[in-house]
Amino acid sequence: MKKTQAYGLVNLLPLLIGALAFFLIIGPRVLDPQNIAWLGDGDPATHYLGWLFFRHSPWSFPIGLNPAYGLELSNSIIFSDSNPLFAFLFKPFSSILPETFQYFGLWLLTCFLLQAWFAWQLVGLVTPNIAIRALGAALFVVVPPMIMRMTVHLSLGGHFLVLAALYLNLHPALPRRRLAWGMLLAAAALVHAYILAMIAVIWLADLAAKCFKRSLTIGMAIVELGVLFCVVTLCCWQAGYFTVERAGIISGGFGLFRANILTLVNPQNWSHALKNLPAALGDSDGFAFLGLGLMMLAICAFAGWLRGSTGLGAALRKRPLLGLALFGLALFSFSNHIAIGSFELVYPLPPEVISIANIFRASGRMFWPVYYAVIFAIVFLVIRANTPGVAIALLGTALLIQVVDTHGGWSDARKKFMAKPSSEWATPFVDPFWKNAASHYQKVRWIVPQNLSLHWISVSAYAGLHHLSTDAVYLGRMSTEQWRLSDAKASLALASGKYDPDSLYLMDQRAMLRAVGNVDTSSDLFARIDGFTVLAPGWKQCGSCPQLANEQTPINAVPSLEPGQTVSFNLGDSGAAYMAKGWADPEQWGTWSEGSEAQMVFRASASVRSIRLGVSAFLASGHAQQKVTILINGIEASTYTLEKADGNVLDIPVTSLMHQRAAEQGFSRMQLLLADAI
Repeated sequence: MKKTQAYGLVNLLPLLIGALAFFLIIGPRVLDPQNIAWLGDGDPATHYLGWLFFRHSPWSFPIGLNPAYGLELSNSIIFSDSNPLFAFLFKPFSSILPETFQYFGLWLLTCFLLQAWFAWQLVGLVTPNIAIRALGAALFVVVPPMIMRMTVHLSLGGHFLVLAALYLNLHPALPRRRLAWGMLLAAAALVHAYILAMIAVIWLADLAAKCFKRSLTIGMAIVELGVLFCVVTLCCWQAGYFTVERAGIISGGFGLFRANILTLVNPQNWSHALKNLPAALGDSDGFAFLGLGLMMLAICAFAGWLRGSTGLGAALRKRPLLGLALFGLALFSFSNHIAIGSFELVYPLPPEVISIANIFRASGRMFWPVYYAVIFAIVFLVIRANTPGVAIALLGTALLIQVVDTHGGWSDARKKFMAKPSSEWATPFVDPFWKNAASHYQKVRWIVPQNLSLHWISVSAYAGLHHLSTDAVYLGRMSTEQWRLSDAKASLALASGKYDPDSLYLMDQRAMLRAVGNVDTSSDLFARIDGFTVLAPGWKQCGSCPQLANEQTPINAVPSLEPGQTVSFNLGDSGAAYMAKGWADPEQWGTWSEGSEAQMVFRASASVRSIRLGVSAFLASGHAQQKVTILINGIEASTYTLEKADGNVLDIPVTSLMHQRAAEQGFSRMQLLLADAI
């Protein structure tokens, strides 16, 4: 009985280490389930909002569907990175949970506890010494990449899943091996796709190794492969992975968001003693700094390895497939844009390969298993090359140096996590109109629909507070086809002035300029409220809908043009306020037109007699000229043929008839028709 109790107490030690690290680094405030102050921006905001909408949505099949968060753009809880594993656990209790409730603080605590637990198990494969295991586990917990990732992508703080995979692979005689791998793969699938991919590679290496060593027959290996593949597929299906078609899953960025060759030794502001090394754009996703403590321990480990008799070489030779898997993950993490400091070497890959690789565009994250394998190798060598007393001294010293030296990095993170608690976010929606509108409409739509739209956090929070659906969201991936259909539907509404009666519409500047002149103001409310352009279908014919005392019409927000005025369309300049339809985002030099028509909307002084437009033409081989026909208020002003790329100046006459039509509708609309656009 005493031995059993002692064993139980010893196994509580890693959990104590994890809890101590959590309270030291993160702090206790995130554990308050009603505190959402620390979740109010960037990716953590969409993590929380995805859960907020999911908890109030009806049960569906697959379980992870989340149509209220995104409407037609929406897909599932996995693509808001809201941690389906915890979302599925808490959704059944949604009705008894407080209105404001978050489980992400509990998730971070779980990450620290299990990071220490599996590190304890890993070091236990090398030594039974309790002090060495405890110090080794602590070193795995105070690692910069895990802590840094927790400030940005909460689900990706689950590095313990990677440690668990390494432990299962390295264990010499794991009982119930298939069950352990199945549970780990299922959990990873319900946490994040990147972590699932890493663990799947390590599992496949283990399966192949067992087959080659004949501890598993070919038949048994095929059965395991099939069964666990089905388990993972089922979990992915229920989490909602398959709600987005392949075109939507494939993003861009492979080759940019990769790991730098120097990532292990480049502190990137996570060291007091070491200066940052030169780096390349996009290195942050592959951030894997060891820390000064582990780097100094690595020197000791190398010295011990030179003395021989550590057994590392024999251990590596026994696991060539794991080594091959880690090499493959490292190679993928470096991508085909290999960066060594600020120097980059690029080698070409077929477009088909790049397309597939872009499914995991932030390839630098795939370095994490290699990172933890390196730490394990360092600890392994220190233990095997030294007496227990010396190993304890080295590990303890390294841990102290690690904590002190990286404190500057995680202290900044702690400030965010320890922000003043609050159960609500600040909102720009203060006019009484918004509360009244929430009881009249079922949906809040942002026009034009897009991922990561302007003010998406405030709009989604407003919709979520009032249990409305919205397409003002931020999703990791979305359906490209559904977005095209939504965009076409929005364009038709802007052109026709006919909007869904169950939806409240909020418009950005470009949408407002497109809508001006087409709204039925006798029926629909079209106004500026709290800085937002609002279109409320049928509001003026609703007997129970309070009318605005001082209605501010959006036409007053249409920018003006005065004689002698110059407008620049460079990034950050005033030209963006004039652009309605058919424009890309402004760049440093100007703004591209998109498609065969582009529009500008403005209010011109009656004394304006011409508009001079400076343009560049997109000319190419076989396309030596570009024709532009310009209309103002539906009246053709002039047609130009551009035969030089730059320095084109178009003098566009503004006639009295054009001014007359502008006076009738309150503004002018200039159309640039590009019949031969390429």
